[in-house]
Amino acid sequence: MADPGAHLPPAEASGAKVRLDKWLWAARFFKTRQLAVEAINGGKVHLNGQRAKPGKEIGIGARLEITREREVWEVVVEALNTQRRPAREAVLLYRETPESQARREADAARRRDEKSFANEPAHRPSKRDRRLIHRFKQSLD
Repeated sequence: MADPGAHLPPAEASGAKVRLDKWLWAARFFKTRQLAVEAINGGKVHLNGQRAKPGKEIGIGARLEITREREVWEVVVEALNTQRRPAREAVLLYRETPESQARREADAARRRDEKSFANEPAHRPSKRDRRLIHRFKQSLD
């Protein structure tokens, strides 16, 4: 079986540092670097328990907490890369903690269960129904 780091450029596989925003983009957590920068500046990414800046350099072994939509990922940096590679190779850049994996799976199951209990209307409101809804909303004001 091939070495997992074989696809990484030698300079980045040797232990050099990489900008946080570039690494998040290369690891495919965000579709563009600009989205990665916005997430970092918005406090959605923590490096070793601290808020970070997009230009912060990270190395192998760094712990990241990434909040994306409703999911929180806790990952440990396993390899560095500044180039966006296929998803199969991007997964080799990090290792998700078992606690994070279990929590994400439990949250996904809970959301699926909640969705199944939601009452969806069988059809669109008729003209009469819309009038009743409008009157009801007006009475609340």
